[in-house]
Amino acid sequence: MAGRHHLPPNALKRREVPLTRAPLAGHSALIEDHRGLHRVPIPPLAVARRPHPALIEEHIAVQHREIQSLLLDNQRLAATHVALKQVLAVAQQELRHLSAAADEVKAEGDVQVRKVYERSLKMEAEVRSIDAHNAELVQVREDIQKLTAARQEHTAKLQVIDSDLARARSESQKFPEIKAEIETTHQEIQKGRTAVEYEKKTHASNLEQAQGMEKNMISMAHEIEKLRAELANAEKRARAAAAAAAVTPSAGYAAGYGNPEMGYGGSSYPDPFSMHQVQGGGGGDAGSQYGSGAVPHGPRDMQRAYIHR
Repeated sequence: MAGRHHLPPNALKRREVPLTRAPLAGHSALIEDHRGLHRVPIPPLAVARRPHPALIEEHIAVQHREIQSLLLDNQRLAATHVALKQVLAVAQQELRHLSAAADEVKAEGDVQVRKVYERSLKMEAEVRSIDAHNAELVQVREDIQKLTAARQEHTAKLQVIDSDLARARSESQKFPEIKAEIETTHQEIQKGRTAVEYEKKTHASNLEQAQGMEKNMISMAHEIEKLRAELANAEKRARAAAAAAAVTPSAGYAAGYGNPEMGYGGSSYPDPFSMHQVQGGGGGDAGSQYGSGAVPHGPRDMQRAYIHR
């Protein structure tokens, strides 16, 4: 609005008409007529230095018209600018309304989505409960079928018992003999129960003995492994001592150097495996106790011996 009546600095330059331009057609004709009437020569320098007042007035009128047209254009542009500002304000206001409406729609959509999600969770829980009830119903139906079959079976048995009872009543004269047979059967059943209990106790004691023997065998195997490790360490120390004696000979080494029976890398320790075999085969009771004369040398041998047993 402040630049409504303001012209740009180059507006007049673009529309400026030079003062030394050729005169218009009408004015040139008048000048020619005037020259023809008076026949007075006009000096060229005076014409060039002093432009004709009509030309100046025409130039001023042209500039005035251009200024008026520029003012009109500026006013139209200012009006257009104001209208565009109003349209922009209306568009911005509509955009705000649309944004607020979009936010409201989004919030409502989120609420609806949340409600739908909660409803789906509830429906899923209900479906699960319905599935559980259906499974229970199927189980109840199966139980009913089983009970029906059992009822039919018991009914058949009851009929057989009724027939047997009728036969027993008809044979009531043989009741003392039947009672004696029943007593005998009870006694046999009692004896069988006693034998079964005895067998159970015997089996339990045998199982405990077998477990104890297995534990003893495992402990013996661990002890044998420890003895082997100790023997290996002793052999290493003996070899180290022999190597040290070879580096620094002593009187004992000099005395043993001439002995042909004494080897350089030999060991005076007995073979643990041969000792273990001798110990296992020497005792007849030990071999009979563990089922064989050889003692297993590892967990796999013990498992094999236990499986073989």
